[in-house]
Amino acid sequence: MTDPFEAAGVLGEAYRQVDWAATPLGPVQSWSPALVAAVDLIVRSRIGATLLWGPEFVLLYNEAYIPILAEKHPAALGRTAREVFPEVWADIEPLLQSVFTGRGTVFIEDLRLLMQRNHMLQESFFTFSYSAVAGADGTVEGVLDIVAETTAQVIGHRRLALLSRLISRVVDADDPRDLVDRALSVLRSAPEDLAAVDIRIPGVTAPSPPAESDDRTVSVRLATGRAARDGAFVVRFSENLQVDDAYREFLALIAATLEQSLGRIRARQDERHSAVLEREMSEALQRSLLTEPVQHERLQVAVRYQPAAEQAQVGGDWYDSFLLTDGGLTVVVGDVSGHDRHSAAAMAQVRNLTRGVAYTLQQPPSRVLSSLDAAMSGLAVNALATAILAQFDQSATDAGQGRCTMRWSNAGHPTPLLLRADGVVEVLQTRPEPLLGMRGTPARTDHAVTLEPGTTVVLYTDGLVERRSTTLDEGIAELTALLGGQQSRTAEEICDLLLEHFGYNTEDDIVLAVVHFHADRSGLRAAPEAGNRPA
Repeated sequence: MTDPFEAAGVLGEAYRQVDWAATPLGPVQSWSPALVAAVDLIVRSRIGATLLWGPEFVLLYNEAYIPILAEKHPAALGRTAREVFPEVWADIEPLLQSVFTGRGTVFIEDLRLLMQRNHMLQESFFTFSYSAVAGADGTVEGVLDIVAETTAQVIGHRRLALLSRLISRVVDADDPRDLVDRALSVLRSAPEDLAAVDIRIPGVTAPSPPAESDDRTVSVRLATGRAARDGAFVVRFSENLQVDDAYREFLALIAATLEQSLGRIRARQDERHSAVLEREMSEALQRSLLTEPVQHERLQVAVRYQPAAEQAQVGGDWYDSFLLTDGGLTVVVGDVSGHDRHSAAAMAQVRNLTRGVAYTLQQPPSRVLSSLDAAMSGLAVNALATAILAQFDQSATDAGQGRCTMRWSNAGHPTPLLLRADGVVEVLQTRPEPLLGMRGTPARTDHAVTLEPGTTVVLYTDGLVERRSTTLDEGIAELTALLGGQQSRTAEEICDLLLEHFGYNTEDDIVLAVVHFHADRSGLRAAPEAGNRPA
């Protein structure tokens, strides 16, 4: 017979060194055609593959499989799987037996195994497929394993998820003790990566003994922002992971997150004395700009502004409503990034620029926002803002059918909601587009929807629906559920409903602009005299 290892490349010599006659497979000359063909198949493959042959599951594999074996190669060649993988045999034997006894192919993604390799019991992950290899008579002779190691990907994703949870948990910590408690609750929930964790900050945490001095425990310095009072992030490495560059970079990212959070806390403490005055100044500026909205013959507009309950959480939220020379109504809701008097001042600039650009151009919303980007850049308005600009108008066709068209463009703002006359709520989801003020912003996009009589449009800032305990998407889902079936309410009543539900103990400013469309003015119910004023 021809040499079955001819195509094995650098692995060919290792195959020839095995005393196959002393293995359960017997001399190569006695191998079945199915085995010879299967060996030829795997050694030609560049994807990790191994054969587990016969009832003893003897290993034959290709060059791409060697990294999985690590120091088990080349001794693993020609030995049984039980001998080669005693540490995971209880995990894989049932799967192999299932395939070998004819119960079909097994496919598993990211199976976790503690494998003895790299001189340790190492946490490893694999995506693989076990499939039967049958002889000419249909009898299963062995199992073909096509495998890809996914250890780096799985552990990388796990660590990124942990960092994300840590950031979200500590980002709003109020003081260093609170930060330590929150951080440890997250970090100690990940023993796969962090066998033991401690955070030591002088004057905040109880005095602790020095970090253990062994090769699996490290102490990472934490700058606390206080002279000669640096802290430490102490970690014991997992016994089942190699201490490589990726592991150390992961710890460095955790330490950086803790340092940044400490810095934010210290900065808030240093600024707390002036927070009340800053809030009063900013709120006064906002209220001076947030005037009563312009009304339209067939559109009832109601607005609300509610400042945050927390001190120093006032900033750049705004609304606006004005008529263009063609009689169309423009409604804007926006939010300048930040929560201080500088943000409120920037809001005033952006709000007035928006009004001037929209009135001068008389163009669709996307053109208005694109021109606003250019104006902010050219006039050095150094701010970033989210905004929705919506235009309501009736073409001759719309008017004849008693309808109205809303066209809008969205610059990174929470999506508007549409409450139809039948009580069904539609989330006007569109592809996200960049915030106002970002450099190199591509051309913006217009969107349009036809409003039937009785339709209500709800525009809002993220302070309405976003809380520490909920995500923005969860808040929008709650808002959608609340609006369902409320089609009989006026725009003013919708505002009151939303503030009553969401407005208590707010963590951010809230701006609402609700537009209700009627076929004619007779359909509008009179609103209270103060209804259009900021709440």
